[in-house]
Amino acid sequence: MGLDLWGWSLGIVAAFAVGLAKGGLAMVGVISVPLMSLVMSPVQAAGILLPVYIASDIGGLIAFRRNFDRRVLATLLPGAILGIGLGWATAHLVNERYVTLIVGIIGFVFALNALLRRGRPPTARFPKLAAGSFWGVLAGYTSFVSHSGAPPYQVYAQPLRMEPMIFAGTTTIFFAICNAVKLVPFAFLGQLSPHNLSIALALMVPAILGVVCGLWILRRMPATIFYGFITWALALVSARLIWTAL
Repeated sequence: MGLDLWGWSLGIVAAFAVGLAKGGLAMVGVISVPLMSLVMSPVQAAGILLPVYIASDIGGLIAFRRNFDRRVLATLLPGAILGIGLGWATAHLVNERYVTLIVGIIGFVFALNALLRRGRPPTARFPKLAAGSFWGVLAGYTSFVSHSGAPPYQVYAQPLRMEPMIFAGTTTIFFAICNAVKLVPFAFLGQLSPHNLSIALALMVPAILGVVCGLWILRRMPATIFYGFITWALALVSARLIWTAL
């Protein structure tokens, strides 16, 4: 089924949001699937947007090729790949609404705690394999189900207090690898149909523009404002996920 004017408008906004996220404004891309789900099933929305995410990943990988933390990636990626595998194995069994609700609650509670503690000097934590594996599994699983792996990822990564460029680069590389891994199960599940790919191809243009805009904003944003922005974005997006699930 083709998209009407309203559907294309939502698709362009969703793709631009994906680009902003890959340009460094973490969390913005989480609104993409909920937006497109207003005019199609979440499954089709996820299938259309995966190639858009991957196209944006390429721009993000070029931009952040020297800005990332290997230790954080090493603690997260094994669990994330396991989570993607679990998502594939349970694709026909799990109710997406419940997963969306759980992701929303986790993200909202974390953001609320961060906002309530505002004013206290932040204490930087260090990457740990056990914690990284746990949140990596959740991020990989929810990323597979509805491209909403950012809230679990943020719960682990934000307290590490990386520099904004390092944070953005680590986030971009982490999800670029996750999205590349997801290509195989998405193809087997029939979500990369020629029709979906044709829509995705058109949406890659606003996505790349979003990457450029995200980089422009990130390079001019102080660290305190950056972490305040992603905390509020996490709260709003999580509230939206809870609303969508309910």
